[in-house]
Amino acid sequence: MPELPEVETVCRGLEQALIGDQFTTVTLRRENLRFPFADGFAETLTGRRIEAIRRRAKYILMSLEGGDVMIGHLGMSGSFRIEPDPDPMRPFDKHDHVIFETARGLRVRYHDPRRFGFMLLTRAEVLDSHPQLAGIGPEPLGNEFNGPVLAERLAGRKTPIKIALLDQRVVAGVGNIYACEALHRSGISPKRQAANVKGRRADLLAAAIRTVLEEAIASGGSTLRNYSHTDGELGYFQHRFLAYDKENAPCPTVGCTGIIRRITQSGRSTFYCPKCQR
Repeated sequence: MPELPEVETVCRGLEQALIGDQFTTVTLRRENLRFPFADGFAETLTGRRIEAIRRRAKYILMSLEGGDVMIGHLGMSGSFRIEPDPDPMRPFDKHDHVIFETARGLRVRYHDPRRFGFMLLTRAEVLDSHPQLAGIGPEPLGNEFNGPVLAERLAGRKTPIKIALLDQRVVAGVGNIYACEALHRSGISPKRQAANVKGRRADLLAAAIRTVLEEAIASGGSTLRNYSHTDGELGYFQHRFLAYDKENAPCPTVGCTGIIRRITQSGRSTFYCPKCQR
């Protein structure tokens, strides 16, 4: 599933192409994705100017003139493809489920083979209380996120720290890949009880989360299966993984002689070095 860097990269691509443009035609090629489309979904978007596109956690928020907001999620395999000069004779793929045409002549295809993504509508004035967004934790790239804030969100949690980081109520947008990478960089075992990550450990982990996410965004995210940019290009951060998917490889930490191991936590693979992560 795309995590924060991948969603941020998609948002930036959509923002660059669509801000100030307006939808002239919205075509739904099926009745639902993960959820059914709202009644009047296409009509609500048609003729509206796109005023802002931003990310919240792993969600894409598209603000339209008049106060409507589309909440999008890529699910496991969703992607947007922007065609600046679309070929009217080009047939659509069977997994192209939503087609957006704009006043500037762009075509945007939403492609989702597994259909775990979704698009919902809400109003700007109630956006923060929407069921998909309410209760989400602080943005890890925001000024309000630091060690003390992270420690406060982890206080009292008896689950392993790796599992706690996947809880979007603790910190927004961090998933399996970047949790593994941040824990490795901060020298914290994924099995450590979350409530015990405080003080200097929390400072190190908060800094590592921010750094690994910023580096991943700069690399365009990580392409492992279905993810790619809005122009079809792939992300490259997977080539810089230190721990994730590195089972049996030597630990890259300077001076460490450990070997990266893989364990399963809550059904997810966790990669870590048992020697330098404590």
